[in-house]
Amino acid sequence: MSVSPVAPVGILLAAGRGRRFDPTGQRNKLLQPLAGEPVVVASARKLLAVVPRVVAVVPPLDAGVGAQLGALGCDVTVCPDADSGMAASLTHAIRHSLALQPQSWLVALGDMPYVDIATLRSLADALTAGAGIAAPVLDGRRGNPVGFGVVHLDALLALSGDAGARRLLQTFPVTEVPVDDPGIFRDIDLPGDLTEA
Repeated sequence: MSVSPVAPVGILLAAGRGRRFDPTGQRNKLLQPLAGEPVVVASARKLLAVVPRVVAVVPPLDAGVGAQLGALGCDVTVCPDADSGMAASLTHAIRHSLALQPQSWLVALGDMPYVDIATLRSLADALTAGAGIAAPVLDGRRGNPVGFGVVHLDALLALSGDAGARRLLQTFPVTEVPVDDPGIFRDIDLPGDLTEA
């Protein structure tokens, strides 16, 4: 009897402060409107279209980001030390997801709403097929999101700092997933990034 493959658990990192977007901290970039809905909602909606469960990480004072993501159906968790860097948010989400007994994780960023659903689906398929790490590639460049198999659980939980999981991609074999999607390079970093292109 064959065992059906287990879909990745989605992780949406939405705990950054976005200081480059607004150094005063008054405007949360994740809540800025993009095509009629907040940036983070657009990012989450695409991830939810591909995987059945999404763990969304928010900071303690999230200006309402968590409420919006919870209303969409994400499993929202607050990372108390989110300000210490992206790795803290990622390891927090991985730990939070363990009750779901994941075989892999598809890690998306809350400020990258331009990624195509087809890209997310291709990455999820690569993980389900057994890739240890899966990353989208366009014109020889790797982008985001990135997926990790459970084989890397210990390494993911040991991450620290603001480089996130970059070191894992430099250390272990990566299944490169060719995509025709410039959205894998586009994040909302500055107010001008909110323009549709």
